[in-house]
Amino acid sequence: MLRFDVPPVWSNAARLDGLTTFIIAVIALAGFPYLVPLLIVQGLVRGFIGHYKCPSHRLYAALLEKLGKAGKKENAGAKMFANKLLFIASTVATGLYLAGSGMWIVPVTVLAVFSFLEWAFSFCVACWAYSAWYQLRGQH
Repeated sequence: MLRFDVPPVWSNAARLDGLTTFIIAVIALAGFPYLVPLLIVQGLVRGFIGHYKCPSHRLYAALLEKLGKAGKKENAGAKMFANKLLFIASTVATGLYLAGSGMWIVPVTVLAVFSFLEWAFSFCVACWAYSAWYQLRGQH
């Protein structure tokens, strides 16, 4: 389902968003799990409000535009869905950590893998699932 009520995003700015998520997730897994709430904030802003309100995304987009490396414009719907999943997974991870469970590592590892795929290969797993879901339902 395409979203036309929010501005599209630059593909390479979204990749840098993925890099940011990857770095935070890897640092958290390296022994700093108290950084995971940063991912909650990123997911909340980009997923529920929009990329155009996220300071890091705006910075990335502006820098890449200035350098002529912004990529192509993409519909924000699938990227917002991906960030809603980021919000959910990082909230679960934070809750597990605060509860004293070592299981917080599972959602953070998944986030690290998926964000690496976005950053390194421009393959957004959640975007793919989002598109597949709507194709299966017959809504293009």
